[in-house]
Amino acid sequence: MDWVILIASGVLEAVWATALGASQNFRRPWPTVLFVVALVLSMAGLAFAMTTIPVGTAYAVWVGIGAVLTVAYAMIFGGERASLVKVLLLLGIIGCVIGLKIVGEA
Repeated sequence: MDWVILIASGVLEAVWATALGASQNFRRPWPTVLFVVALVLSMAGLAFAMTTIPVGTAYAVWVGIGAVLTVAYAMIFGGERASLVKVLLLLGIIGCVIGLKIVGEA
């Protein structure tokens, strides 16, 4: 269950990062509200997951998920240019996150 919460928290990290950009320096109310809600839930989930998952592993997985999803969203919806190298690097991050999960259970 802790891993499910950690993954959901990583997804929420991508949500708050994207909402932060859309808030235009907190001048747009709805993206700002989404930012605050997603940030609080993401941090709470990370904190909960860290009670059973080692801090370094939990944080790396959380950041990895958030980073990959944030960049992928930006590439898909036009905020960032996609390239083969970027996609391969993102796949590398995904591989590392999966590796941390596997090694953490060994």
